[in-house]
Amino acid sequence: MMKYFVRSFSLVIAMVLFSSFRPSTACDYLGSNMGFVRDQTEKAIDKEDINQAHFYAYRALKAIEKSRKQLDNCGCTPATKLIEESLENLIMATRASTLDSTRILLTKALQKTKDSLKELKRHDLHEGEYENDTLVMNTVPEEERHNDLNEPLDPRSFQERIDESLRKYEISMNNVIATVDCKKARAFAQRIYENCEQKLLLENLSEEKKYYNLKTKEITENALNQLKDCTESWR
Repeated sequence: MMKYFVRSFSLVIAMVLFSSFRPSTACDYLGSNMGFVRDQTEKAIDKEDINQAHFYAYRALKAIEKSRKQLDNCGCTPATKLIEESLENLIMATRASTLDSTRILLTKALQKTKDSLKELKRHDLHEGEYENDTLVMNTVPEEERHNDLNEPLDPRSFQERIDESLRKYEISMNNVIATVDCKKARAFAQRIYENCEQKLLLENLSEEKKYYNLKTKEITENALNQLKDCTESWR
């Protein structure tokens, strides 16, 4: 009886730890996707051709549509409201008949997107929607909920392994910055950054791959920031 109680207690603790970790991680993934939305919207605003402006606006709104799961898992109400408003403006922008009206709507969408990114960064300061016991249980994935009691949950293990493996990547990237021609290094890093952005938009990406691409993108973005003075801004 005592053995069963200890196992059950360990499972509950693991569930609480896992649920408290997931919203923050989901918000990170959502933030990455919204960064892509911001970049595509800025490209749309810069275009002199209305068809090109509509093309990039469409890419931005599709990225939001693909982020529905992260939006729900993150649970940041202020950011959700702003993202929905950004989506509405993007949809109207793709339907606008003149370049000026398209840009006006895109500018509104861009501001909403930037504001949503600020809210996502402040999410941990918001009153948590995950303090309720029912929500704690509901945020645990189905496969974890049915995990054998003999195998205690370790929700952070794959993050720790990936962090460790990416330390080597970060060292390699620093070596590239220090030893490779600036423009070539920047082009190399840009390709990796854009590849991570595209991967993070995939709806069926595993948690491990999402985390790997998110952290790789963060390391690469830091490298790009160090290289931004060798050419025009990389954004």
